[in-house]
Amino acid sequence: MINIVYRLKSPKFFEESIDEIELDGVVVRPTFLSICQADQRYYQGSRPVEILEKKLPMALIHEGIGEIVYDGDDNFKSGDKVVMIPNTPGEEDVCRANYSYSSKFRGSGFDGFTSDLIKMESDRVVKLPDDFNPYVSAFIELLTVAYQGIVKFNEIAVTPKSALGVWGDGNLGFITTLLLKEMFPDSKIIIFGKHQENLNLFSFADEIYRIHDVPNGLTIDHGFECVGSSASQTAISQIIDLINPQGTINLFGVSEYPIPIDTRMVLEKGLTIQGNSRSEREDFIGVVELLDKNPQLFEYLEKLVTNVCEINSLNDLKEAFDIDHMSKFGKTILKWNK
Repeated sequence: MINIVYRLKSPKFFEESIDEIELDGVVVRPTFLSICQADQRYYQGSRPVEILEKKLPMALIHEGIGEIVYDGDDNFKSGDKVVMIPNTPGEEDVCRANYSYSSKFRGSGFDGFTSDLIKMESDRVVKLPDDFNPYVSAFIELLTVAYQGIVKFNEIAVTPKSALGVWGDGNLGFITTLLLKEMFPDSKIIIFGKHQENLNLFSFADEIYRIHDVPNGLTIDHGFECVGSSASQTAISQIIDLINPQGTINLFGVSEYPIPIDTRMVLEKGLTIQGNSRSEREDFIGVVELLDKNPQLFEYLEKLVTNVCEINSLNDLKEAFDIDHMSKFGKTILKWNK
């Protein structure tokens, strides 16, 4: 089967190429995709030159949903709506597949979802209810990243969970705060951010503070860093200052450069630092079930949809990335008409 793939050849330059798809496993036609900051780092050329030279040309996008076109094992029907899992496990490992060096991740050295068709193994897709909002469903992958980190946190935390603090008023901070409130309804969820216009959207949080206006004496039991870049240093430092002894610091933000951490206070308080990245099949199943049982979550998540771009050409794709780059908050959704 002939397939057209739309790859980023160099920063801000996409090209079409023709590939052949063999009819085994499942074949999915993408319908709605979502741009991530990782995609933007490739598109803008902000990754180190040696990384760009190694990984490009490459199809971008690792967040998306689609419809089943073909399933040789008859696990799915043609037209079934599915969310696509970008992580592709390699050999079996002692760690989870999303942390294994043998795994491949779409849109990171391995073609992402910007193509007419996607060939996947059947365990790399999870069926969606027909009534799910497609714009929100497009970034379910981002929800799974927060979800798996929260599940891991719950497994390792040894102290009370009375007060949970989230740093970062961007997309991931919004999602992490929302999921924490849903998964730990008896906990006080506190959001710490920098931009008041973003913080105004966190209506589901119990307490909201700007990072330079935190009341004296406020403490948290556990902290979640969702800031990333060089600003994560300030967030981590504030978490260490406010956290109670033996709490956990859960890191989600990505930085291209090393971030200093006050290890003296980490040792003094007996803190646990946990890194979180990507997700696996069980996280996608967990998020789909969570959304299905709690449809009110869609009302909050819809606030993250700030741009919807119809993609009929490479120029449309380029314009969508440019629009997304100018957006300070929210997700740019691609209605994939290719």
